Amino acid sequence: MIIEVKSEIGAGTRGASLGVEAIKIASLDMKSDLFRQYESVEVDNVNELLFDGAEHAHAKFIDGVLIMEERVCLEVYEQLFDGYFPLVISGDHSTAYGTIAGIKKAHPKKRLGVVWIDAHADIHTPYTTPSGNMHGMTLAMACGLDNFECKVNDPKGETTDYWEQIKTVGIPGPKLLPEDIVYISVRDFEKPENYLINKYNINFIETEEVKKAGPVTIAQRTLQMLSHCDLIYVSFDVDSIDSRISRGTGTPVPNGLTVEEAKILNVSLCKDPRVCAWEVCEVNPTLDSENKMAESAFEILEAVSKSIVNRYTLTVNG
Repeated sequence: MIIEVKSEIGAGTRGASLGVEAIKIASLDMKSDLFRQYESVEVDNVNELLFDGAEHAHAKFIDGVLIMEERVCLEVYEQLFDGYFPLVISGDHSTAYGTIAGIKKAHPKKRLGVVWIDAHADIHTPYTTPSGNMHGMTLAMACGLDNFECKVNDPKGETTDYWEQIKTVGIPGPKLLPEDIVYISVRDFEKPENYLINKYNINFIETEEVKKAGPVTIAQRTLQMLSHCDLIYVSFDVDSIDSRISRGTGTPVPNGLTVEEAKILNVSLCKDPRVCAWEVCEVNPTLDSENKMAESAFEILEAVSKSIVNRYTLTVNG
């Protein structure tokens, strides 16, 4: 089941909500029938709030982000409950928390591991964020973190009320332990995020390690790091790809993965039967006149979908 989340409420650069359609256009240009093979459902968005301006300086559009987390959570939960594997195509990365919350709502007693393939750590909070953009807070939402130790902002009133509400989406309490995260290709983060990475000894695999060992070996190493987890969710932000390639995304960063490395890595991870959901996000076609980023994202999406289908076929036949 393909879940389309055309939301960019948590991003700082406009245009990520168009990423889903850009990926569909790429599929047509590449003469693929992927979107005819699988059912898809679209989660209603609240992008119209963007025209009202951001009221919460340290958590921009947090009221809209809360709505999106709840909607994505419910959709992912329902698809898992019905026995589907959610392939999520989303705009900005903030709604990945909704995916995580939906998995935990469906499987509250199972320990969830998250593979975060991204140029950014996305573990800021309203108390530490330099930008206020909520796609940089996704994993802090999931882990229920505030990081008061590194506090530089003083959010008040409704902002903190919404923040506390967000942390309860799906089921009360944290959905994820920091030690059950594996970062891959993260290379652009601030001191408050580095503090949490060190405090919780979060698993961290640099781009150079992927290039040196190869993506298949890195996938195996990642899965071993999460050997104690019952379920795994893989979240793939296209800005993990090198900025020379990934121009069609809001926050490109140099020294990233190649498209081929990213494809092999994602496919290899999704062969593990514990992987219960996969997501691709942050394609922004307004920054990419030739739609190359969407084409790369679709190439990886299609390869992942085949890997998952093969896995289920082997299970049935085996």
